Amino acid sequence: MAYPDDLLSSGEHVVIHKHPHWKMLIFPVFWLLVVVALGTYLAGLVADQSWASTAWIALAAIGVVLVLWLTVAPLARWRTTHFTITSERVMYREGVFKRTGLDIPLGRVNSVLFEHSLIDRVLGCGTLTIESASNERLVVDDVPSVEKVHTMLYREVNDNPGDNPGDNPGDDHHPRTVDGRA
Repeated sequence: MAYPDDLLSSGEHVVIHKHPHWKMLIFPVFWLLVVVALGTYLAGLVADQSWASTAWIALAAIGVVLVLWLTVAPLARWRTTHFTITSERVMYREGVFKRTGLDIPLGRVNSVLFEHSLIDRVLGCGTLTIESASNERLVVDDVPSVEKVHTMLYREVNDNPGDNPGDNPGDDHHPRTVDGRA
């Protein structure tokens, strides 16, 4: 099964599954182009030298290390970061070698806030902050279509009113509010 379907309980379905916005890949692609251009230029400079083959091996080794560090690692981090809203919970997973994850049941979501700068608005992304009943905050940066995600999460929380604290008679909890205002 594809991620995150193998993590779902019976009857649970995925509403939204997102990776961070593609803007996270701008600098890794930039560094890839810089390393390739600089490596090609330096390889051309030493081409007429008697020690050129040794220099080419050294340049290739340095180039591979830089590409792995500046391009492949950020790409792997981007690819293995998942933000998912299901019919029952909000899930956030990240990490390549050391995986971390956080699940917040929809019934425990107290508030949802989104924000985006002018550049984020132009690119169509932003930051989503979710506060749970335990005052735990999940801040997810670079969420694509953050306003739509905010609206979908709001709808999912409100479509499950039986999960809300305060809905049961005699419950001393205040009903929660979910809105996009600070």
